[in-house]
Amino acid sequence: MEDEFTWMKNLRDERVLKFVNEENKRFREFLGDLPEKLGGEVRKYYFLPNIRMGAITKRGVFLQINEADRQVIKLLDENKVIVDSKELGEDVLLQGFTVDKEGKRLAYSFSIGGADEGITRVIDVDSGEILEELKPSVWNIIWLEDGYYYARFFRKERTPDGVEAPAERIFLKKGDKHEMVFGKGLPQSYFISMKKSSDEKYILTTVSFGWTKSDIYFGPLERPEEWKRVYESQFRAGPIDYVDGKLYILTYDKEGMGRVIAIEDGREEKEIIPEWEYPLEWAAVVGDKLLASYLVDASSRLRIFTLNGELLEETSFDVLGTLTLLDKSGDEALLKFETFTIPYRLYRFKGKLELLDEIKLEGDYEISEDFATSKDGTKIHYFLVKKKNMRSDKALVFGYGGFAIALTPRFFPHVVPFLERGGTFVMPNLRGGSEYGEKWHRAGMRENKQNVFDDFIAVLEKLKHEGYKVAAWGRSNGGLLVSATLTQRPDVMDAALIGYPVIDMLRFHKLYIGKVWTTEYGDPDNPKDREFLLKYSPYHNVKSQKYPPTMIYTGLYDDRVHPAHAFKFAAKLKEVNAPLYLRVETKSGHMGASPETRVKELTDLIAFVFKTLGVEL
Repeated sequence: MEDEFTWMKNLRDERVLKFVNEENKRFREFLGDLPEKLGGEVRKYYFLPNIRMGAITKRGVFLQINEADRQVIKLLDENKVIVDSKELGEDVLLQGFTVDKEGKRLAYSFSIGGADEGITRVIDVDSGEILEELKPSVWNIIWLEDGYYYARFFRKERTPDGVEAPAERIFLKKGDKHEMVFGKGLPQSYFISMKKSSDEKYILTTVSFGWTKSDIYFGPLERPEEWKRVYESQFRAGPIDYVDGKLYILTYDKEGMGRVIAIEDGREEKEIIPEWEYPLEWAAVVGDKLLASYLVDASSRLRIFTLNGELLEETSFDVLGTLTLLDKSGDEALLKFETFTIPYRLYRFKGKLELLDEIKLEGDYEISEDFATSKDGTKIHYFLVKKKNMRSDKALVFGYGGFAIALTPRFFPHVVPFLERGGTFVMPNLRGGSEYGEKWHRAGMRENKQNVFDDFIAVLEKLKHEGYKVAAWGRSNGGLLVSATLTQRPDVMDAALIGYPVIDMLRFHKLYIGKVWTTEYGDPDNPKDREFLLKYSPYHNVKSQKYPPTMIYTGLYDDRVHPAHAFKFAAKLKEVNAPLYLRVETKSGHMGASPETRVKELTDLIAFVFKTLGVEL
């Protein structure tokens, strides 16, 4: 099938640069001075402190925090800033960090403009001296006394053992030597993740084929040649810990809701925590207890068990929200809770939950839940957030539906100005995510992908019937969601916002790392898969019909989802005279951007919603 806009994948082509400049100008003219009027409010809420990562060491707690116009990694107990994004340069985005248990060596990764590929630096915490610098950035560093393991994702070039990209391998760094020690022969589209056992004597390694099946390897930390496969599954699975001779595993076999099993000395597995009616999101051994976080209609509920699976207590929170494990060590765990109106609560668990710190919005907000009925009768849960005692007839609906990612309550800073003026923020839990277990995920992948669009349409339709003007918003796979809904049922939305999207479903696997998504979407080179992909591929289903105002946005530093998806779809919509606006950020990637750049992008997003839905300032 010919592609008239294939030239748009060359980001240096003068025609592409001309197109980008012209479209950015049109977009700015459409919004007028709205971004200026809203920018201060968005900045105020975006600059609220927010914890991104945490680590417990013998020296104290390390946190990665977004605060005001910078990102920092700080040692909380000493109130010492270890890394400051502003000191690293302009347009820097911190991607993450890891620190050894002594709190002496710290590795952090950063990129320019939010690109996935960046730089990893290993530093001495006390002196700040850069001990090593790795390019491109590496992941999943596991500290050893005299070195470390790390994972390298090969995005362009072959692996040392000759496998075509994209593929992943584990390396051992000792002295000046980098040696590949795990993953030899592993084909494309397999991911590897590692963690240490609590006693730091063993390695627990997961090899996953996309987002569907997993194998678990186990062995002595210092002897990679002895790492052996101990668990094989056709479903998602991951190791929890190795304690007292038992390897604890979270697996989504059976009904796909998640259960905890234990393997002792390689012998037959034993069920520790059976499946519940709600999915198990994560589990951790903390001291002599098993912490297990479940999703009850996409909100967290913490259950605490003995290591033998006896339920000791259950904790729900005063507001619907998301509980995340930041780190754990010995009998202590560090947890983050967040929701639509709370950027974070920081908890310590040491036998019980203890609140350490909290940032929350002032004012009265209401978080409620409802259900819509999809085309095949499936009930689709969604959250609604609005200001108390305010009449609301305008809704911004954020969806995703894929890759076993659960959309759970979190803080969206740019949505607050919308709520303050009577808007309602809606977040549905569509098939394709993990909100209701692995079967829910598989009901929205590959040949079942149309279910996700039908679920979204059902929610939008219900809101429209209730009298709302509706803006539909999605990013990445969520951009696919909104663009597919736009081409199929433009009547169910009054505005569409499509960010960093996957849109050309016949060529996504040929752009950047798109090949790894064939496990989730299907393979366009397979005639059977191509058939169902073509049916919904937004790029191939643009036709002349009445479209709502549509904003497509992307960033030139996006090295995960090629900007050509956005450019080509915009060009197609322009051919049929759709009211299309394209915003291209020159300093942003798929992972995000520096705080100031991100504020500008989010301000434009919400300004577009204000303009198209008629929200009064």
